[in-house]
Amino acid sequence: MAEFIDKQGKRQDDRGLGGVIDFLLANTRLVLGVSGAAVLAVATLVVKRMIDRATSSPDEDDAKAEQKSIEESWQDLSLLKAPQKPPKKPSREDLSEPLLPLPLTQPVQEPREHPASLETLCAESRPLLCLTLQEKLLSYYNNRAAIPEPEAALGRQLAKDVCVELQNFLQNKYPELPFGGMVLSGSLLNDLQVVAADHVDFLLPVALEAALWQLIPGEDTVVKNPQCWMIRRTDLDYFPRGSSPWDRFLVGGYLSSSALGEMIHKMLETSVNWPVIGSMLECVIRPTVASEDLKLEVEHCRVQLNVALYPVVRVEDKVLLAKPPRGLVENLWQQSFYAAEVSRLKHLDAGDSGVRQLCLKIWKAVCRDHPSLGRLTGSHLTHVLLHLSEVERDWAEATLATRFQQMIEELVGYLERGFLPCYFDSRINLFHELLEEEIDEMGYALYSAVSEPALLLKEGACK
Repeated sequence: MAEFIDKQGKRQDDRGLGGVIDFLLANTRLVLGVSGAAVLAVATLVVKRMIDRATSSPDEDDAKAEQKSIEESWQDLSLLKAPQKPPKKPSREDLSEPLLPLPLTQPVQEPREHPASLETLCAESRPLLCLTLQEKLLSYYNNRAAIPEPEAALGRQLAKDVCVELQNFLQNKYPELPFGGMVLSGSLLNDLQVVAADHVDFLLPVALEAALWQLIPGEDTVVKNPQCWMIRRTDLDYFPRGSSPWDRFLVGGYLSSSALGEMIHKMLETSVNWPVIGSMLECVIRPTVASEDLKLEVEHCRVQLNVALYPVVRVEDKVLLAKPPRGLVENLWQQSFYAAEVSRLKHLDAGDSGVRQLCLKIWKAVCRDHPSLGRLTGSHLTHVLLHLSEVERDWAEATLATRFQQMIEELVGYLERGFLPCYFDSRINLFHELLEEEIDEMGYALYSAVSEPALLLKEGACK
């Protein structure tokens, strides 16, 4: 009987607690209004179920059943906190549609309940959608284009070591040929290489006797190309063949870039003991036999380097490479503007703290990644950028996105005309080696990105 009275008293107390809760919930509904009725109804049901289950256990033997009921009640309560289905990602069309009024059944959240700013929410929940083109470009550069300095330093040091060994071999193998000191060239040496430290040029100077050789401009030859030059042997009557050590490479009275290249190519393949040199430098060195160009492949544990070797003639302010355009006369030497390009670019950036070099490196990485833009070289991009610098004077960091988009438009224009004038000599068309199909393919790829420049970014930024 006493036990019954105790249970009855306990249940009466519990009913009193339930009444208090009902009273509080009722007043809370008055405070929140109609908009919170649905949520409060579920909350009331859950709380009542918890109370009923807690008071329905007749004795302590049902502790496990009571615990299970409470756990089920917490699961019910967790329904109140369950995240809603994520909203559909907005499209560009959605941004143009008018906003609809909020339904009356949805509670309006006050700003003070969620103090996080819109920028913070975007960064935490949808970071890619909230990036501006400027941010995407910087992200692409940091995550894709930029080369870690330790890797770049290792590539430069490896290139110097191979260059010294090759120079020593040439001097011992051909002491009669007055080659000058071999020098390194290329973007790796000027902090303009991107993605990987995997390419460098070796320039092998050919010291010509000024009295015995004369430059012939390309426009005065059958090729009519002002970028291509010929080097003619002069005064053969007074200084017969054999007076110059370079006469062995004469073809039709001209110094043949092809004949000189063939000699060096054969030397690289058959004469140099690359396994010994590679063992000494802790790398593997192989000449590229199948290529018409003079190339070496250098493999290190952390760097794979492609080396291109070019005999070079320097006359006054001109730098001529033994790199004749494909399919043209074998005696041609092609004028290089690389040193002038880099010098002008760095001079402009130093004068206004501009981002020309950063923009160039991003573009070089884009062309390297894009399947249709691989034929656009760093030289092409540099000349387009230098032309743009003549029109646009502001190259502050904040203008990077604008200048990147302008580069797209400029490239499309040059490709439509099929003519990219050299910055240093407007008569020269830097697109002269491109096929019409290649120009059309690149033009289409760039034209498709005029309205969406981020489409060109493969890594590090949202597409």
